[in-house]
Amino acid sequence: MELEHHLAEMHRGADEILVESELVEKLKKGRPLRVKAGFDPTAPDLHLGHTVLLNKMRQFQELGHEVIFLIGDFTGLIGDPTGKSATRPPLTADEIAENAQTYKHQVFKILDPDRTVVDFNSRWMHKMSSADMVHLMAKHTVARMLERDDFSRRYASGEPISIHEFLYPLVQGYDSVALRADVELGGTDQKFNLLVGRQLQSQYGQDAQVILTMPLLEGLDGVKKMSKSLDNYIGIDEPPDEMFGKVMSLSDELMWRYFELLSFRPLADIEGLRRSIAQGANPRDIKFELAIEITARFHGEQAAGKARESFIKRFQKNAIPDEIDEKVIECSGDEMGVAHVARGAGLASSTSEAVRMVRQGAVRIDGEKVADPALMIAKGADFVLQVGKRKFARVHLK
Repeated sequence: MELEHHLAEMHRGADEILVESELVEKLKKGRPLRVKAGFDPTAPDLHLGHTVLLNKMRQFQELGHEVIFLIGDFTGLIGDPTGKSATRPPLTADEIAENAQTYKHQVFKILDPDRTVVDFNSRWMHKMSSADMVHLMAKHTVARMLERDDFSRRYASGEPISIHEFLYPLVQGYDSVALRADVELGGTDQKFNLLVGRQLQSQYGQDAQVILTMPLLEGLDGVKKMSKSLDNYIGIDEPPDEMFGKVMSLSDELMWRYFELLSFRPLADIEGLRRSIAQGANPRDIKFELAIEITARFHGEQAAGKARESFIKRFQKNAIPDEIDEKVIECSGDEMGVAHVARGAGLASSTSEAVRMVRQGAVRIDGEKVADPALMIAKGADFVLQVGKRKFARVHLK
């Protein structure tokens, strides 16, 4: 029964386990598994899409296994070519060090710091001699590298591939050798690199690691993967009200995907929530539970409770929040168009987006809907501007 429980939790939300029979054999030995997941510190902040792997690591911790949060400060110098159509510029050592420190602060909002080993792959890669690197490179072929979709596409289209990019999957694979990993976690887009780790471990005389891939979390649109560039993300450092409101904006169908990949609730509890909806419960009330759980994880129970109250007040009673940002906008003439004001207040990324929001009926001044995208606002005006359901600012046009 314990083995079945472990397997059920490991399958939770997972896309694929390679090879499951090997995982069963490792579990039967009765010792904690060494579970590795690598993160290149390529950006200073994380969103919920990044936490899918962290949540799976947390599940392994709760099952009693040893989790290694590996910061790829050496691989970050190479630049991950996965999914790239051109050579990716490497980060500087200072950028990597700064981002790595930020990662450590953020990940312990999910992982148990007392049960997490934090390591850096520069620890062994900086000790590797030129001869050692040549020896490592001899364990893989160019033909195998070109089996990767991104490399094969670039090669076929004549796009340049720098030789150092071939090092990335080799180094990531060697990390598993250095750590003697039993299991490696990664996104579905990392499958090739994870398989290289299995191959290298076998060549270095180790038992091959089991690979567990996790899907890429869809963003708020429910279609494309969560991404800041697509503006469909929920950042883990966003204010509680913003985070809560974004979760509540999920479709009823997408909500279950987030429960599966992001919630720490037992699977039996989630199935119970599904049954309650089938028996007539309001999906909005179930979504409240998801929004509270996620917001509390990053901001605490009290902040999550206040965000819920604010949401109810704002969206169910169509009221203006008590606490909103104040913006002073310089007006070069006697008046300014509402679209330019929205952009200047940071409520729209561009004037064209603001115009589009007006036409959709999603812009209000002091609670009154704006119908004309060409509306001009007089210099000296003070008002509350709302764009969409969640964005507010108290504006003074100076």
